[in-house]
Amino acid sequence: MTCQGHTAGSVVVLAQEPPQAWARSGHGSAKGEDTLKTSQFHFDLWFYFTLQNWVLDFGRPIAMIILPLEWFPLNKPSAGDYFHMAYNVITPFLLLKLIERSPKTLPRSVVYVSIIVFVMGASIHLVGDSVNHRLMFSGYQHHLSVRENPIIKNLKPETLIDSFELLYYYDEYLGHSMWYIPFFLILFIYFTGCFTPAKEESRMPFAAWLLVGPSSLYYWYLVTEGQIFILYIFTFFAMMALVMHQKRKGLVLDSNGLFLFYSFMLTLLFIGAWVVWLWNDKILRKKYPGVIYIPEPWAFYTLHLSNLQPAGDGA
Repeated sequence: MTCQGHTAGSVVVLAQEPPQAWARSGHGSAKGEDTLKTSQFHFDLWFYFTLQNWVLDFGRPIAMIILPLEWFPLNKPSAGDYFHMAYNVITPFLLLKLIERSPKTLPRSVVYVSIIVFVMGASIHLVGDSVNHRLMFSGYQHHLSVRENPIIKNLKPETLIDSFELLYYYDEYLGHSMWYIPFFLILFIYFTGCFTPAKEESRMPFAAWLLVGPSSLYYWYLVTEGQIFILYIFTFFAMMALVMHQKRKGLVLDSNGLFLFYSFMLTLLFIGAWVVWLWNDKILRKKYPGVIYIPEPWAFYTLHLSNLQPAGDGA
């Protein structure tokens, strides 16, 4: 009798509770967390993300060139390779931290699969890029195709040239695709959670504006060196479409979404300026004959700026 009375009393109490209380318990816990989280600019993560991109990704071929060859023999990993290894660990960690801080619940399974593919692609690129950049010390010229390079075209037997083309394929095509597609997918998934009904949250702090320039300049390097303009522009257009769609619902970008959106927007201006500057370069035009003409920075370097010509250079 007592148990029945207790049960009946519990039902009465639950019936008197407002629906909002149910949302904070049981199956509504995830939605409750979404409403309780506030959108703040993640300066620490964006700062570390931008810094490690510049140091570990952009800086790795520079470190390989400027550090003495005696420290890193050609038959051993270069300093840039160790930078790449660190990048392959730190970048997915920071991407996961960004997803964790999203004010919305995002599809974790898609994120985890993307991270796995990202690490695999970046690791494939590590091997191919290591060999290709080390070939510079033997006279390899990045502004030429594999078969047109002086140190490659006279190799015997000729099947060796096929092996170098396979290496180039792993570096520039397969590695880049498995690296950059999940990278931009994760950024876009994070971007989908950067909308808020609060107009006061739709402004960037001063610290965010300071990071926009370095961040967008790195994306310029990523798009041009990785030859992924189509992937980048598709992601950017998807961002713009999502912004317009959410605006009809009365939602606006928070500070993190604005930072990512403005970084991508400024990247497009940098790419346009780069293309205009090198529009009439006949040698680079020959290497990039397609409709989309976007030269790689390292191809430009080996063609116009490189003064690292070893004594045994066949050029």
